[in-house]
Amino acid sequence: MIAAKYTQGTGLHFGEAPMPRLADDELLVRVEATSICGTDIKIARLGHRKLQPGQSIILGHEFAGTIEQVGRRQHDYREGMVVGIAPNIGCGHCAMCGQGLMNLCPDFSAFGINFDGSHTEYVRIPAAAVAQGVVIPLPESLSPLDATLAEPLSCVVNGQRVARLAAGESVLIYGAGPMGLMHLALALFSGAAQVFMVDVNDARLAKAAELGASAVFNSLRGSVREWVAGLTAGQGVDIVVTAVPVRAVQQEAVELLAPFGRLCLFAGLPKDEGKVELDTNAIHYKNLYVTGMTGGSPQDFRVALRVMQSGRFNLKPIVSHVFPLAEVRKAYDVALSGQGLKIVMAAERWVNTGKAAASER
Repeated sequence: MIAAKYTQGTGLHFGEAPMPRLADDELLVRVEATSICGTDIKIARLGHRKLQPGQSIILGHEFAGTIEQVGRRQHDYREGMVVGIAPNIGCGHCAMCGQGLMNLCPDFSAFGINFDGSHTEYVRIPAAAVAQGVVIPLPESLSPLDATLAEPLSCVVNGQRVARLAAGESVLIYGAGPMGLMHLALALFSGAAQVFMVDVNDARLAKAAELGASAVFNSLRGSVREWVAGLTAGQGVDIVVTAVPVRAVQQEAVELLAPFGRLCLFAGLPKDEGKVELDTNAIHYKNLYVTGMTGGSPQDFRVALRVMQSGRFNLKPIVSHVFPLAEVRKAYDVALSGQGLKIVMAAERWVNTGKAAASER
């Protein structure tokens, strides 16, 4: 089967991979649709701390598929069941795992990070993953093509939960890439009165405006602080989400918040970015709240599915390219070039559906 593989210290390569061999307590999932995440691109370029030198893994952790084979000791799943996968697997016994927060387990593993993921045709689901509830049946109303975005949306659900977004509030989002646009869509869905978007890419800002942003601003053309002050009569916004991994953005974000405002550091920084200097007096005197987040839990994944199933939430405009799984190299070429937005690969029966939807946008 064709696969996108990364070898620590060697880089990204494409080729054939053997069909996974299944143990009695595991599942085999046939990939119906899978998307390329910023994390996949980071690994392809820089590797990952969880990989040993020379270790190879198949990339990909955002996916939906059909259960192809059920180990004889598994009784809660059946062949033909369509499922989504919350990709993080915890140790199963730490305090975070006890709360169902496998994404915060200090010893977590993940599909496409330190064992084989979804940028291929079949994925083996280990017994520990099944036991922790990361294999989630999909509602019939949601196609695998749509459901492949449930995992990134689950991260956005997590981010907006920790930011405590309430109806009627104002939100500013740095970054109009796929994750920033998902933040925009979810904030509007959740009742934000105003959502402002900042980026350096005019095409992405135009997409944000199309999706309902109250105002957009290219930060290469002026002061974000002055722009926000003009929009809010000098008050600032209730929430800032940093959906780009830029040190200066995190530093500036504190200055844009109204009293009792919240800053969600959604995107992590590369190690070589250095420390961020925050105005702690602003945090102190304006009673600000600064929080971070990473990944999403299986519960966040289920919330994302319910939101997507509501009929009032549409992520289709965020998908710019749909490729057959056999064209995984071409999909990565587009993703690595920075073109488009969300890049999805799918089984042939879903490709035409996805391309038709993209052509209508």
